[in-house]
Amino acid sequence: MGAEPTKLLQGTTGDWEVVVGLEVHAQVSSKSKLFSGASAEYGAGPNENVSLVDAAMPGMLPVINKYCVEQAIRTGLGLNAKINTWSRFDRKNYFYPDLPQGYQISQYKDPIVGEGEVEVEVEPGETITVGIERLHLEQDAGKSIHDLAPKESYVDLNRSGVALMEIVSKPHMRTAEEGAAYFTKLRSIVRYLGTCDGNMEEGSMRADVNVSVCRAGSYEKFKETGDFSHLGTRTETKNVNSIRYVKQVIDYEARRQIEVLEGGGEIDQETRLFDVKSGTTRTMRSKEDAHDYRYFPDPDLLPLEFDQAWVDEIKAGLPELPDAKKHRFINEYGLSAYDASVLAADKASAAYFEEVAKCGDGKLASNWVTGELFGALNKADKDIETSPVSAAQLGELISLIKDGTISGKIAKDVFALMFEGEETGSPADIVEKRGLKQVTDTGAIEKIVDEIIAANPEQAEKVKEKPKTMGWFVGQVMKASQGKANPQAVNEILKKKLGVE
Repeated sequence: MGAEPTKLLQGTTGDWEVVVGLEVHAQVSSKSKLFSGASAEYGAGPNENVSLVDAAMPGMLPVINKYCVEQAIRTGLGLNAKINTWSRFDRKNYFYPDLPQGYQISQYKDPIVGEGEVEVEVEPGETITVGIERLHLEQDAGKSIHDLAPKESYVDLNRSGVALMEIVSKPHMRTAEEGAAYFTKLRSIVRYLGTCDGNMEEGSMRADVNVSVCRAGSYEKFKETGDFSHLGTRTETKNVNSIRYVKQVIDYEARRQIEVLEGGGEIDQETRLFDVKSGTTRTMRSKEDAHDYRYFPDPDLLPLEFDQAWVDEIKAGLPELPDAKKHRFINEYGLSAYDASVLAADKASAAYFEEVAKCGDGKLASNWVTGELFGALNKADKDIETSPVSAAQLGELISLIKDGTISGKIAKDVFALMFEGEETGSPADIVEKRGLKQVTDTGAIEKIVDEIIAANPEQAEKVKEKPKTMGWFVGQVMKASQGKANPQAVNEILKKKLGVE
């Protein structure tokens, strides 16, 4: 755990504490909507995915999508949370210009998932536990479009009725880094579970960021008493759809609120919007309390009931999740906690690594995946799933290093040829075709060494005084052999010829 002083922000009148909670909306990976059979596919033309239920035509009644319920249970189990076998849908009344009913079907007092917790690694060696308050199912609203005409607004109802899981954290995060790390971990979990694709650019996952500030020491009082008044008035910044933006919102809001309070002002409980271009937030509307929404049980839907046996069946089918995979990578492959964490954070990266590790050397596989591969992907703006070099190819390339066919340097050259698309065959075929096999013939290496020593007698004498300068000869031999000489053999022969212990 990080030292407590790192959680403090310094103002002109003293130290302040930041308190953060996130309400994350994750779109359920379902082909159809929560209460209708309309498609939930992204990218359709305006109002193409709209049923009579979504359009709120008279007499149309909602019918719960069982698959969406199952996905909510899976997510709850992945969050180590309590699954409520009895829950209820409510109507949340508010003026929604892009939700034809004029209310949202959501869950209020009786959500499908109760309290849970998530372990979050903020930095290597620094882990926090973030409590989950609840997860509930609700329908999404449509989209209002204001920039297609100067005096008109358009409404696209394709998202209207799409299933959302709202995952509400407890106010357990204290810095922008913790908030961003929690959002990252949540995304990793739902992607592992397959309950949400986590594509933030498509709006599949977004966060409402709650921030408040209080005087140093107030957070401890909150933990002791559970009294939220110690935490100060919070603001909620809506629909933040990037990990980087979550961090920016927390940083900006904390500083803004401190300036307001130190200037003698008060923080308004309000909903705000984040301006990506300026990196600032602005007022959207005053923040409503629960009673303003006039929640009441939806009369068109019976309470949602299922038995524990179904929950147990779903639990038995859960995949290995990031934390478990990280620990297995450490134990099975001998990876460092940091490398295991990096690889386990993304499901596709973890699967790629395990395929590469079939070469028989987990540490070397990890070094190549997190180093050479990730570096090349980042530079080319590609992800692991579109890598030009397959896991099988990389595993074979590492095997060629291990059996002495090629050196690490030549392997990097072969990797570059494959990544750039200059070669498409197997690494072994590329090495054979290009004549890149490592020279292990000690006689051939010894001949090169003798020639270089004979041409550089002064440098050879220098090595006897300063053995570390032998590296110069190693470089010359490798250069003369076009990188093909076996580095171990080169070192051994040079030590013998130069009289280095």
